[in-house]
Amino acid sequence: MFGPHLIMEANGCSYDKLNNEKLLTDLLDQLPEKMNMTKIMAPYVFEYKGGVEPDDWGLSGIVIIAESHLAFHTFPDKGFLTVDIFSCKDFDVAHAVSEIVKVFEPETWDQQLIQRGREFPKSMTRAKLVLDNERTQFSQLAYAS
Repeated sequence: MFGPHLIMEANGCSYDKLNNEKLLTDLLDQLPEKMNMTKIMAPYVFEYKGGVEPDDWGLSGIVIIAESHLAFHTFPDKGFLTVDIFSCKDFDVAHAVSEIVKVFEPETWDQQLIQRGREFPKSMTRAKLVLDNERTQFSQLAYAS
């Protein structure tokens, strides 16, 4: 298994919190350490303007961690927040969600957890087995044609 991918959506967040660049930057700066992750760059947060829908503007923020990334997108006019946390190592999902809820105070939220990379070989021995198996299958297909 490669690792967990948390997808979270929060509704009923305050306009002021969703439009607060410092709040989002601070969260992205501190959350990796609270999750026992390794931040490898400073958070990058910027305002974007909605394309077709004028009220689809907000803040987007990302921080790259050695284990992968944390990304947030806010929609202040809609009181809506999306969160994407992907890691190649396990993390306490409930704790991460709790930290996000504590900061944004949504009325409701939903979360999904996907286990990514079920076939990802974490060791060279396993990788060699997978590669050898694929080469054997490819050779058999090539000779059968």
